[in-house]
Amino acid sequence: MPNSDKLVEKNAEHGTVIDSGNVTSQKSSSSHNAGASSQMQLLNLAKQFALDGGLRAPEKQMPIEDRTIKRERLLHLRKQQNIEAIIGKSLRYCSDSEVADKADPDWFSSFVELAELVSNATMQELWSKILAGEINHPGAYSLKALQTFKNLSIYDAKLLAKACSVAMKFQGKKNIRIITGCYQKPGLFNLLNKNRESQISLSSFGLGYGELMSLADNGLLSHSETELHLMNKGETLAMKYNGKPLVLTAIKNDVTIRLLKFTPAGAELAQLIADKPDQQFLQSLEQGLQHQFALSD
Repeated sequence: MPNSDKLVEKNAEHGTVIDSGNVTSQKSSSSHNAGASSQMQLLNLAKQFALDGGLRAPEKQMPIEDRTIKRERLLHLRKQQNIEAIIGKSLRYCSDSEVADKADPDWFSSFVELAELVSNATMQELWSKILAGEINHPGAYSLKALQTFKNLSIYDAKLLAKACSVAMKFQGKKNIRIITGCYQKPGLFNLLNKNRESQISLSSFGLGYGELMSLADNGLLSHSETELHLMNKGETLAMKYNGKPLVLTAIKNDVTIRLLKFTPAGAELAQLIADKPDQQFLQSLEQGLQHQFALSD
């Protein structure tokens, strides 16, 4: 097996090759560690990041100053490889036609600083979409959204995708929202009606209370529910579900829906997720709203 230091130096000498949006770079050794003990995984990570020098026998240790220089050199190489890979992938999403507004160099500089430590291929793909989205439409992604995304794990990104798969865009509203339930204002004739209030079963689609709170803690969703204004029988609300136009019509007086709002950063990052209407969710939504609202195309 080739020495990892020599392999990194070889990559640095010949450069990272970008061809049609594909980037060839050093393969992570993590794929070879599947099933290894936690001790071996830690040792392999320490070696990969040049932090194993102090674990060697004293007579075989490099001076700590030399070990520090080696680690810094490998870190810079890793950053360069990561950001070049992201830029290479972004080219596939960039338009070859003229763009009216110029991209902001300061935004790009901040993007590089935030993305250069990302080595996971899936997360690199998402970062590349952010970069292309901003170049195609300057102002599409704020620096606050980038900071939020930097703190997300792959698990968090998958939760965001699940949230987008059940989210609605209401006509005239900026932020996308998740409908969580509906109810009719309590009155003398409906107070004991068990159908006066209902919840949408989001947990059936991978969004239980814990998942929703995780999204909120990561700055993607609001922590608490809000409500729309009270609607009377026959009033309608136009919305889109992942590009599919829908109309919500009140079938009783004094009814409303409960919802969770995406934060501004969450709404920006939601642009990364492809539109994929889920017919099963639409059926579940329709059933959950059926005592107060009718849902139609």
